Amino acid sequence: MELREAIRTRRSIRRFLPKPVSRGIIQELISACLWAPSWANSQPWEIVVVTGEPLERFKSANKEALLAGQTSMPDIPMPTKWPEGLQKRVMDLMKSISESVGIGQDDAERRLDYYATMYHLFNAPALILFLIDRGLALEYAMLDVGIFLQTFLLSAHDAGLGACVFSGTIHCPEIIHKHFAIPDTKLLAMGVVLGWPDMNAPINNFVRRRGKVEEFVRWIP
Repeated sequence: MELREAIRTRRSIRRFLPKPVSRGIIQELISACLWAPSWANSQPWEIVVVTGEPLERFKSANKEALLAGQTSMPDIPMPTKWPEGLQKRVMDLMKSISESVGIGQDDAERRLDYYATMYHLFNAPALILFLIDRGLALEYAMLDVGIFLQTFLLSAHDAGLGACVFSGTIHCPEIIHKHFAIPDTKLLAMGVVLGWPDMNAPINNFVRRRGKVEEFVRWIP
């Protein structure tokens, strides 16, 4: 796949086929992505790959935490509000997702069902967790992890896989620290689910939108 095609056609996948992803494939992807750039070649990312029964146990615990109303306390604070222009993009995405799965504007029950599915990681067969050392300069370490993540997403798409980066993977970090023996010296930066995409699912086919160059770029002179 050509790079520009991969960039334009990659999308977040929120429904997967009931088919495992082999350890060999995941290792190949990560091995290639280790060439992603980082500050002074520091390569600050640490990666935990979870599949099989340990992943199923985590999915259940994560979903139960949501349904029990457990307060989200991620290791790294997440945005709680956006400037107006950005907020519109966020709301447009939420609307597209809701319409794709038939959630009405006032359908609280069905919306909760969707979030429960999300906290169950969309039934993905693999979870990739990205950690950073608590003592690092957070902003730059997160930038490096973000670069690695984009490289990983494009590589997964090129391999015919689907992935989705979303905060529901790490909203309840105490569950992850406990289930996967992650010490408190490590911060959960982000998680990405990985699997074979179900491209017949409407949620994987709604129209995506991006801004125009003029919205983001100022030329000098």
